[in-house]
Amino acid sequence: MQHLRLDGDPVLREAAAPVVQFDASLTALIADLFATMYAAKGRGLAAPQVGVSQRVFVIDTTWKDAAPHPVAFVNPEIIAAASVLRQGPEGCLSIPDRTFNVLRPVWVDLGWTSPAGIGQTARFDGISAVCVCHELDHLNGVLITDSGTEI
Repeated sequence: MQHLRLDGDPVLREAAAPVVQFDASLTALIADLFATMYAAKGRGLAAPQVGVSQRVFVIDTTWKDAAPHPVAFVNPEIIAAASVLRQGPEGCLSIPDRTFNVLRPVWVDLGWTSPAGIGQTARFDGISAVCVCHELDHLNGVLITDSGTEI
């Protein structure tokens, strides 16, 4: 389990590098991201939040209320997004004890590579779309303080 990087840490403002090697170190990073996310009681966590500037994030939007559904994303990119936006509250493990209203598309189509190196695509909506967009922002050096209004 890694130490979470907090707002002000320069790694959170960097554009993360693409993953080029799908090996044991990637598998270990993903396992560590999940362990850190669950320990911090989060729903998503990006590699820069643990000091690793690589385009990797994990989410599990259901584990707090239902059966866990962990998903790891390597080199993710939004393929399409809804033109309809919804504003809602978001927290961030790197910005503890603060909440921001952020505008997000109501759905996104995402392309990514699985940890095994297999290309994937899926549509995410609701809390999953919010989480995917939030974590993808981390990979681009963007925080909710940049686009949200504190509540």
